[in-house]
Amino acid sequence: MDTTAVLLNGPRDLHLDQVALAEPGAGDLVVRIGHSGISTGTEKLFYTGQMPPFPGMGYPLVPGYEAAGEIVEADAATGYRPGQHVFVPGANCFDGAFGLFGGAARTLVTQADRVTPIDAGWGAEGALLALAATARHAMAGLDKTVPDLVVGHGVLGRLLARLTVAAGAPAPTVWEVAEDRRAGAEGYEVIHPDDDPRRDYRAIYDASGNAAILNDLIGRLAKGGEVVLAGFYPEGLSFAFPPAFLKEARLRVAAEWAREDLAATRALVESGALSLAGLITHRVPAREAETAYRTAFEDPACLKMILDWEDAA
Repeated sequence: MDTTAVLLNGPRDLHLDQVALAEPGAGDLVVRIGHSGISTGTEKLFYTGQMPPFPGMGYPLVPGYEAAGEIVEADAATGYRPGQHVFVPGANCFDGAFGLFGGAARTLVTQADRVTPIDAGWGAEGALLALAATARHAMAGLDKTVPDLVVGHGVLGRLLARLTVAAGAPAPTVWEVAEDRRAGAEGYEVIHPDDDPRRDYRAIYDASGNAAILNDLIGRLAKGGEVVLAGFYPEGLSFAFPPAFLKEARLRVAAEWAREDLAATRALVESGALSLAGLITHRVPAREAETAYRTAFEDPACLKMILDWEDAA
């Protein structure tokens, strides 16, 4: 069995190709993917060749960890059945290609305990579940403070702000330097950093991925405040010690989602507390993947690019 997939053979060498799939075994599902998202964080680093050494990485690589589709085969022991819709956080099911992410393909073979059931009505927004769960993971848990400042009004920044409002906390301030990205706020204010005089934030969540901004963020903290690094940073991070010392600043790295975050985020969406609407700005057929990846990584107007696999072979 093989499938059509996005194949990254090396930096900037990306195209659609046929890739052999592993045979499904005990506990496996076969999922026909309808939509997959393109990550402008980690996937961009693989595309440009800037990704630092990472376990399981290598070329050729099937990218993508944001995929949603319909089960077409299911081992009876899994409790799933054909026709159910699920979110799939990538899959390592390819012969001859690394599946560190592995979600950008028409068909995937995956262990049932990796998927999350979703309603078919989610459509393309089903592919956003991992990103929303990443935002939730950064905020949820003991000894974590919701943000009163979010840096960056991309998809992750918007989700952090929406989750803060959904939690019943005061609406955060959101910084965005790009004027065309300041639109689309839902219950919070988006401003340019230069227009913000505050220097007493308790929790600043950086969703920009800009390592150079760390000193400025520390200077904006209240004493004992925290900077949460919610982006992905290919370069080394550094900061001036004296300002951090005076602020008694704390730094926290927000890791990727855990399985319970997927379930909790799905419940928030299903209850209406969290909306995923308005985050997808571009949606193209998977056969246009080469152009789609360049647009996702190079066009600042593109918040989220979704590949539509419905017409793929």
